[in-house]
Amino acid sequence: MMLDAAAGFSASRHLAGQAVDIVPVVTLSLTTHFLAAGGQGQVIAMGQVTGGGYKIIYAEAEIRDADGTLLSKGSGVFKRTSA
Repeated sequence: MMLDAAAGFSASRHLAGQAVDIVPVVTLSLTTHFLAAGGQGQVIAMGQVTGGGYKIIYAEAEIRDADGTLLSKGSGVFKRTSA
């Protein structure tokens, strides 16, 4: 769920451009890869847009632990929706 949220929020902010508001998006597809077990403590999820156009956006996300170990990563396709 964190991968979806990180990638989706990146897509939403990308579509908004310089506007303060976010643009609503829905997840069309999400592929996940679980790479390591997470222990106790804080994790950090980061997403970035990798491509797309006006309606469809491609984004990736990764989750790392506090030491920087990559725990999981994913890529998704997101679609702009009306509010």
